Amino acid sequence: MGVFVQRRARTLRQQVGQVFEEHFVVINRSFFPKLWIKIQDECNLPGATGSRVLTSIGGHQSRSYKYYALLRYRGIFALGPTVISSGDIFGLFTFSMKLRSQSRLLVTPYIVDIASFPAPFGVLPGGRALRRKTTEVTPYSAGVREFLPGDSLKRIHWPTSARKQKLIVKEFEKDPLAEIWIFLDAGMEGQAKLFGEAEQRMRGETVLWMPETLKFRLPPSTVEYGISVAASIANYYIRQKREVGLCASGHKLSILPAERGERQLGKILETLALLQMEGSMSLSALVSMQIRTLVRGSTVVLITASADNEVVITANELIQRGMLPVVILIDSETFGGNAGSKVLEEVFISQGVIVFRIENGEDLASALETVRLPFSLHSRMRSQ
Repeated sequence: MGVFVQRRARTLRQQVGQVFEEHFVVINRSFFPKLWIKIQDECNLPGATGSRVLTSIGGHQSRSYKYYALLRYRGIFALGPTVISSGDIFGLFTFSMKLRSQSRLLVTPYIVDIASFPAPFGVLPGGRALRRKTTEVTPYSAGVREFLPGDSLKRIHWPTSARKQKLIVKEFEKDPLAEIWIFLDAGMEGQAKLFGEAEQRMRGETVLWMPETLKFRLPPSTVEYGISVAASIANYYIRQKREVGLCASGHKLSILPAERGERQLGKILETLALLQMEGSMSLSALVSMQIRTLVRGSTVVLITASADNEVVITANELIQRGMLPVVILIDSETFGGNAGSKVLEEVFISQGVIVFRIENGEDLASALETVRLPFSLHSRMRSQ
């Protein structure tokens, strides 16, 4: 056939709400011109418009084009396969071939920038070192050991290495600063999604030009709102150089131990990108399974669309164990689901628990920065 197609993407990792750009280069390697070449893009990325029909490509010439797609759905998408067809001017004799592609696009959840969010009150950083080894460099040295493949060169203790005539690295213990844990309710109970004109309009939109001017809106789904909230909070605390852990039970149990740094943020976003809300484990059971491993003084963020009273019991148990629960209620009623989030919010406020209630269509950044605190907690914050 003598036709070669090359697909190039600027990056294979992007965020929901961003615009994906892919560049196609079609090369006619034959000496003879091609009257027409049909490029059929069979990738499973929603909104992808990479298919084209190109005409009059001379021998040993090339043609290129780009397409843009607004990323509305998280997940991993295959960029291919690509079917190439060509033939005579009347289309009586055609030749086709399918080109496979190994490229995958990872679309991470939508993130909003948060200026402020609750942190532990009255818990001072520092204190006794935790007797847990870590690969991070902390002020708490635990000893030395022999160098192993994968160890950072920065951790080598050169005086000891020179004395023992072999590479020796330093070990450290974890900083006792309180951790941040995000528990995302990935069960099917309480989840809701609106299907209407707004959803149909979102599915039908295409990106033709000026992608930087587009404004993204989350799909009207408690699932996507909850995942976006979890991603935004993780991003906020990682930027604050805090240790952040994630726990969710969807189609499988996902537990990421609390760590800090960009690498940890990448792991959290990837886990949330592939998370399916198909779990049968309740949020209360998920917290009960992990509560013994949580450090006293930690902030525990509970994100749920359920209005079950078990959430109240879970928050009280966390308080009794010396932790700060922060409850984020995704109001299922505003997504066409069951009511009860407003009543649950008032219960938490009366008990002195920090609570947020997120409604459909609400600006997430503003909603997460505006906390309804009981009067006693307001007074406590002002006195600090």
